[in-house]
Amino acid sequence: MPWPRTLSPPAWLGLWLLLGLFFCGPAEAQWKWRDGRGQLQYSDMPPPMGTPEEDILQKPPVPVVPRPVLPLPNSSTPAAPVTPSPGGASGAAAAPPLVDPVLEARRKQLEQQEAAKRKADEALAAQQRARNCERAVAQLRTLDSGQRISRINAQGEREFLDDPTRAQEANLARQQIDANCR
Repeated sequence: MPWPRTLSPPAWLGLWLLLGLFFCGPAEAQWKWRDGRGQLQYSDMPPPMGTPEEDILQKPPVPVVPRPVLPLPNSSTPAAPVTPSPGGASGAAAAPPLVDPVLEARRKQLEQQEAAKRKADEALAAQQRARNCERAVAQLRTLDSGQRISRINAQGEREFLDDPTRAQEANLARQQIDANCR
Protein backbone atom coordinates (compact mmCIF):
# COMPACT_ATOMS: atom_id res chain seq x y z
CA MET A 1 0.00 0.00 0.00
CA PRO A 2 1.58 3.29 -1.04
CA TRP A 3 1.87 6.28 1.33
CA PRO A 4 -1.06 8.68 0.88
CA ARG A 5 -0.09 12.02 -0.53
CA THR A 6 -2.64 14.00 1.44
CA LEU A 7 -3.89 13.61 4.96
CA SER A 8 -7.41 14.27 6.08
CA PRO A 9 -8.00 17.04 8.67
CA PRO A 10 -8.55 14.54 11.52
CA ALA A 11 -5.23 12.90 10.61
CA TRP A 12 -3.46 16.30 10.71
CA LEU A 13 -5.03 17.00 14.08
CA GLY A 14 -3.85 13.65 15.40
CA LEU A 15 -0.34 14.27 14.04
CA TRP A 16 -0.18 17.69 15.71
CA LEU A 17 -1.38 16.22 19.01
CA LEU A 18 1.28 13.50 18.86
CA LEU A 19 3.98 16.07 18.12
CA GLY A 20 2.74 18.29 20.94
CA LEU A 21 2.79 15.42 23.40
CA PHE A 22 6.25 14.43 22.21
CA PHE A 23 7.72 17.88 22.80
CA CYS A 24 5.99 18.45 26.13
CA GLY A 25 8.21 17.29 28.93
CA PRO A 26 6.83 15.71 32.04
CA ALA A 27 5.15 18.46 34.00
CA GLU A 28 5.06 17.57 37.65
CA ALA A 29 5.15 19.65 40.78
CA GLN A 30 8.45 19.75 42.59
CA TRP A 31 6.92 20.18 46.06
CA LYS A 32 4.18 18.10 47.62
CA TRP A 33 2.92 18.65 51.17
CA ARG A 34 -0.11 18.26 53.39
CA ASP A 35 -1.57 21.58 54.57
CA GLY A 36 -3.12 22.36 57.96
CA ARG A 37 -6.53 21.02 56.84
CA GLY A 38 -5.00 17.70 55.73
CA GLN A 39 -5.33 18.34 51.99
CA LEU A 40 -2.48 17.58 49.60
CA GLN A 41 -0.87 20.60 47.96
CA TYR A 42 1.31 20.53 44.84
CA SER A 43 3.47 23.46 43.80
CA ASP A 44 6.72 24.53 42.25
CA MET A 45 7.22 26.82 45.27
CA PRO A 46 8.22 25.50 48.71
CA PRO A 47 5.48 25.13 51.34
CA PRO A 48 4.77 28.09 53.63
CA MET A 49 6.98 28.70 56.65
CA GLY A 50 5.87 26.74 59.67
CA THR A 51 4.89 23.61 57.74
CA PRO A 52 6.12 20.63 59.79
CA GLU A 53 8.83 18.54 58.14
CA GLU A 54 6.76 15.36 58.42
CA ASP A 55 3.98 17.00 56.33
CA ILE A 56 6.37 17.65 53.41
CA LEU A 57 5.95 14.58 51.23
CA GLN A 58 8.13 15.44 48.22
CA LYS A 59 10.97 17.90 47.65
CA PRO A 60 12.69 18.81 44.38
CA PRO A 61 15.76 16.74 43.59
CA VAL A 62 19.04 18.33 44.60
CA PRO A 63 21.22 18.82 41.51
CA VAL A 64 24.66 17.27 41.71
CA VAL A 65 27.29 19.89 40.94
CA PRO A 66 30.57 18.36 39.79
CA ARG A 67 33.59 19.53 41.74
CA PRO A 68 36.47 20.91 39.69
CA VAL A 69 39.56 18.76 39.48
CA LEU A 70 42.68 20.70 40.34
CA PRO A 71 45.81 19.74 38.42
CA LEU A 72 48.80 18.56 40.38
CA PRO A 73 51.84 20.86 40.38
CA ASN A 74 53.93 18.30 38.51
CA SER A 75 51.72 15.68 36.90
CA SER A 76 54.62 13.59 35.53
CA THR A 77 55.69 12.37 38.96
CA PRO A 78 53.40 10.94 41.59
CA ALA A 79 52.68 13.18 44.54
CA ALA A 80 54.63 12.41 47.66
CA PRO A 81 52.68 12.05 50.88
CA VAL A 82 52.67 15.20 52.96
CA THR A 83 54.17 14.73 56.38
CA PRO A 84 54.06 17.44 58.98
CA SER A 85 57.42 18.97 59.81
CA PRO A 86 58.56 19.54 63.38
CA GLY A 87 57.99 23.28 63.01
CA GLY A 88 54.28 22.68 62.44
CA ALA A 89 54.28 23.65 58.77
CA SER A 90 52.93 21.07 56.38
CA GLY A 91 53.78 21.00 52.71
CA ALA A 92 50.79 23.26 51.98
CA ALA A 93 53.02 26.25 51.26
CA ALA A 94 54.26 24.60 48.07
CA ALA A 95 50.73 23.76 46.86
CA PRO A 96 49.13 26.02 44.24
CA PRO A 97 46.79 28.65 45.64
CA LEU A 98 43.13 27.67 45.65
CA VAL A 99 42.00 31.30 45.38
CA ASP A 100 42.06 33.12 42.07
CA PRO A 101 44.54 36.01 42.43
CA VAL A 102 42.42 38.29 40.21
CA LEU A 103 39.34 37.72 42.36
CA GLU A 104 41.37 38.19 45.53
CA ALA A 105 42.76 41.50 44.23
CA ARG A 106 39.25 42.64 43.29
CA ARG A 107 37.95 41.69 46.76
CA LYS A 108 40.76 43.67 48.44
CA GLN A 109 40.06 46.64 46.18
CA LEU A 110 36.36 46.56 47.09
CA GLU A 111 37.22 46.35 50.80
CA GLN A 112 39.51 49.37 50.46
CA GLN A 113 36.81 51.32 48.63
CA GLU A 114 34.26 50.46 51.32
CA ALA A 115 36.70 51.48 54.07
CA ALA A 116 37.39 54.79 52.30
CA LYS A 117 33.65 55.43 51.88
CA ARG A 118 33.04 54.61 55.54
CA LYS A 119 35.85 56.98 56.56
CA ALA A 120 34.45 59.76 54.35
CA ASP A 121 30.95 59.24 55.79
CA GLU A 122 32.33 59.43 59.33
CA ALA A 123 34.21 62.64 58.51
CA LEU A 124 31.06 64.17 57.01
CA ALA A 125 29.04 63.18 60.08
CA ALA A 126 31.69 64.70 62.35
CA GLN A 127 31.55 67.98 60.37
CA GLN A 128 27.77 68.03 60.63
CA ARG A 129 27.93 67.43 64.40
CA ALA A 130 30.48 70.26 64.74
CA ARG A 131 28.19 72.66 62.82
CA ASN A 132 25.18 71.59 64.92
CA CYS A 133 27.25 72.12 68.06
CA GLU A 134 28.24 75.64 67.01
CA ARG A 135 24.64 76.54 66.19
CA ALA A 136 23.33 75.16 69.50
CA VAL A 137 26.01 77.02 71.51
CA ALA A 138 25.21 80.26 69.67
CA GLN A 139 21.47 79.74 70.24
CA LEU A 140 21.99 79.10 73.96
CA ARG A 141 24.25 82.15 74.23
CA THR A 142 21.55 84.27 72.57
CA LEU A 143 18.81 82.88 74.81
CA ASP A 144 20.89 83.46 77.96
CA SER A 145 21.81 87.03 76.95
CA GLY A 146 18.48 88.46 78.10
CA GLN A 147 17.75 90.26 74.82
CA ARG A 148 14.24 90.30 73.49
CA ILE A 149 13.92 87.57 70.87
CA SER A 150 11.19 87.41 68.29
CA ARG A 151 10.18 84.86 65.70
CA ILE A 152 7.58 84.60 62.98
CA ASN A 153 4.59 82.37 63.76
CA ALA A 154 2.54 80.26 61.33
CA GLN A 155 0.30 83.21 60.41
CA GLY A 156 3.34 85.27 59.42
CA GLU A 157 3.10 87.54 62.48
CA ARG A 158 6.01 88.55 64.67
CA GLU A 159 5.82 87.31 68.26
CA PHE A 160 8.26 87.78 71.14
CA LEU A 161 9.40 84.86 73.28
CA ASP A 162 8.11 84.94 76.84
CA ASP A 163 10.11 83.51 79.77
CA PRO A 164 8.63 79.96 79.73
CA THR A 165 9.14 79.67 75.97
CA ARG A 166 12.69 81.04 76.34
CA ALA A 167 13.43 78.40 79.03
CA GLN A 168 11.98 75.68 76.81
CA GLU A 169 14.15 76.80 73.87
CA ALA A 170 17.21 76.92 76.16
CA ASN A 171 16.55 73.32 77.25
CA LEU A 172 16.30 72.23 73.60
CA ALA A 173 19.61 74.00 72.87
CA ARG A 174 21.27 72.25 75.84
CA GLN A 175 20.03 68.88 74.55
CA GLN A 176 21.54 69.66 71.14
CA ILE A 177 24.81 70.61 72.82
CA ASP A 178 24.83 67.34 74.77
CA ALA A 179 24.13 65.36 71.59
CA ASN A 180 26.57 67.11 69.26
CA CYS A 181 29.40 68.64 71.34
CA ARG A 182 31.29 65.56 72.57
